[in-house]
Amino acid sequence: FPHAPLNKDSLHKTLEAIRFDKTLREIILSGGDPLILRDEILFDLIDKLASMPHVKRIRIHTRIPTVLPSRITESFINKIRGHQSEIVIVTHINHPNELDVETDNVLRRLRETGLALLNQTVLLKAVNDKTTTLVELSEKLFNQGVLPYYLHLSDKVEGTQHLCVTTDMARQLFRDMLKELPGYLVPRLVVEEPGMSSKTLIV
Repeated sequence: FPHAPLNKDSLHKTLEAIRFDKTLREIILSGGDPLILRDEILFDLIDKLASMPHVKRIRIHTRIPTVLPSRITESFINKIRGHQSEIVIVTHINHPNELDVETDNVLRRLRETGLALLNQTVLLKAVNDKTTTLVELSEKLFNQGVLPYYLHLSDKVEGTQHLCVTTDMARQLFRDMLKELPGYLVPRLVVEEPGMSSKTLIV
């Protein structure tokens, strides 16, 4: 879904475009955060997408499990558990300190519904740009039932240059992680490039 305000007209147009494009297999709900929507609105949207036979998966990108875990209510869990579509949740967790007993409980409850849990991490200078930090994050994610998915270079946005990690440093961190972790706990190193339909893998 586009990074634009949600209104009935744009939502209708987007849903119609998805309905008529039979090549679409997975739909991503992201940016802001889809879980700030009320359950009725969110699951109405998921129901509409799930009614399209060519849509096989719905992926939700969110930071809610760490920044507002109380949002994951029993009602929300029951709606996820009772849903027929294949739902994937991608958490955005950047540091092991974000994972605690409360997130463990929330992520466990989500995992018990049968959905897949993945994580995307943004590399941030002086925040998580150390091998020990990234290794600890992957281990803690796995212990809480989340598979590391993407290690993402930060987007080049004005005012955030002080947080950017260079590509060379990112490659070195990735190589060091390969030495410390089993392959399934090493996230893909990627960057988002303007105009590309998907993230670009850095090798």
